[in-house]
Amino acid sequence: QLQLVESGGGFVQAGGSLRLSCAASGTIFSINFMGWYRQPPGKQRELVATITSGGSTNYADSVKGRFTISRDSAKNTVYLQMNSAKPEDTAVYYCNADITTWTRRSSDYWGQGTQVTVSS
Repeated sequence: QLQLVESGGGFVQAGGSLRLSCAASGTIFSINFMGWYRQPPGKQRELVATITSGGSTNYADSVKGRFTISRDSAKNTVYLQMNSAKPEDTAVYYCNADITTWTRRSSDYWGQGTQVTVSS
C-alpha cells in the first residue's frame, strides 16, 4: 500500500516561518515529481510548488521568494519551507507525487492534507 503522510502544519503569525514535510512510503520504484498544493477556505485547490526528480522547481507567483521546495530522494520526502508567511497563505496544504510502483505503473498520489493558519 502506497501513501503520502504530511506533517508540520499548524499556526504561525504573519511574517513567521513553518516547514512542511511529506514522506512517501510503500511499493515505490521511483518518484517522478513531487509537489505541494493548497486549498484556501471557500476556494479551489491551487498549485504552490513542484520539484522534479532532477531538482527543477516551479512556484506559484504568490509564493515566489518566500517559499522553498526541496526533496530528499533517499527518504522519498519533500519539504516546503514557508517564510514571511501571510494571512492569505492560510489553507489546507496537500502533498502530491507522481510515483511509479514496483509493477512499473505510474499514478498520481495525494496526502491527506495539513492545515496551515497564518494569523495577522
